[in-house]
Amino acid sequence: MSETTLFKVTIDGAEVEVAPGTTILQAARQLGKHVPPAMCYYTKLQGSGGKCRTCIVKVTAGSTKDPRPMPKLVASCRTPVMDGMVVANETSPEVIEARKGVTEFLLINHPLDCPICDQAGECHLQDLGYEHGAQKTRYDFERRTFEKIDIGPYVQLHMTRCILCYRCVYTADQITDKRVHGVLDRGDHSEISTYIEKAITNDFSGNVIDVCPVGALTDKTFRFKSRVWFTKPVFAHRNCPKCTGKVTLWYKGEDVLRVTGRKDKWGELEDFICNTCRFETKKTADWVIEGVVDVDRHSVISQNKYPVMSEKPVVPQLASKHTGEGTWDHQLK
Repeated sequence: MSETTLFKVTIDGAEVEVAPGTTILQAARQLGKHVPPAMCYYTKLQGSGGKCRTCIVKVTAGSTKDPRPMPKLVASCRTPVMDGMVVANETSPEVIEARKGVTEFLLINHPLDCPICDQAGECHLQDLGYEHGAQKTRYDFERRTFEKIDIGPYVQLHMTRCILCYRCVYTADQITDKRVHGVLDRGDHSEISTYIEKAITNDFSGNVIDVCPVGALTDKTFRFKSRVWFTKPVFAHRNCPKCTGKVTLWYKGEDVLRVTGRKDKWGELEDFICNTCRFETKKTADWVIEGVVDVDRHSVISQNKYPVMSEKPVVPQLASKHTGEGTWDHQLK
């Protein structure tokens, strides 16, 4: 088969052409719609995916050569496409019901402490719970708990919130010199921890905060300082010998409350940044400001950060100067 041959894939009635080897999730992202949620898959982390099962879809036709449906729901982040494959995601009641069950399973041990969690407002599990969660859990047993441990001066570990997506483990494995944390024990006793309670001090250790989809790993320097929707994200950069130096500054008034890596539309980091940029340069003078981040409208972070439609003019002579549809005010509040 020629390297230039593309596979045609249909997802919820929309067709897209992708290269061989592309997974269903990647194809949906290229399509730009009907994209399954993903809690463990991360584009830049090799080996990620296939653990949370939130991205499950129904393959109603395997390929043009073999149009039989796959017998079970499959993880879209791990299933490569075939030419002529037909996939049902949002249009399948079976997928919606199964995803609701997966969400309920993820929330079995995850405490609903959103009111005090620093991740609230940008938590993928919180979004998943609103979109696919049940009104109440059927789990009547005691939730698992863990002893609190200190893993260093910058990262706060809340193991009770962890969903074992392994993202932080892959991040430490692939972008740091030596990983000192991982998944210990097995089954219901599995937990993210450091070996012999070592501190995580690597120059890029702060990236585990950005890749964590829940509030299990949070920034100690930002801890309880503000709700994320009260801050204003701004793109900035600096000359850094360790990383690209391209970050997002989160302002409240004139103060930089935290620094994070820049994320794409799927909530994944564009570049991993060093701890110096993340934790030690929180003054505006340290940075070259590029502009305000265009926050996706569905996010709670967009509160008071979008252009607002002005009222229609009521004076007749002024109304003729307008289209009658109002005008846009592009200034941020």
